[in-house]
Amino acid sequence: MAAAALVVLAAALAGAKVQCPTPSNLRPANSTRICAQLYTDNSPYYDQCCGGSALVVYPGSDVPYMPHGWVTAVSSLVVGTRCELTVWSRAGKKGKSRSFGAGTMPRLQEVWWGLFGNWNNAIRGFYCQCR
Repeated sequence: MAAAALVVLAAALAGAKVQCPTPSNLRPANSTRICAQLYTDNSPYYDQCCGGSALVVYPGSDVPYMPHGWVTAVSSLVVGTRCELTVWSRAGKKGKSRSFGAGTMPRLQEVWWGLFGNWNNAIRGFYCQCR
């Protein structure tokens, strides 16, 4: 009986859809402003991106080294309204850099930094600011 319930739960979770929030929806219940949110999972289906763990980034966050568990983990992101997130490909805010304005980037593997590199699982540091 318990095994059947577990199978049903696993099937329900597998079919669950996750959708990226809009930039204007990046506000928790207490209405504190959020600069960006970084996510560990993406999907070939855009309506199922921005899943997995989420890292909340507040305005003024200056993070030259990713927190434990987030190195090589960011696959999608959302930047809040009137905010800008700058990311680096190497720790210590070195290497390639890219700025993302307000908007949703559900699949960082589609954001190229040259002929062969992309930003999927490549963010090693960031700075986020809002106006």
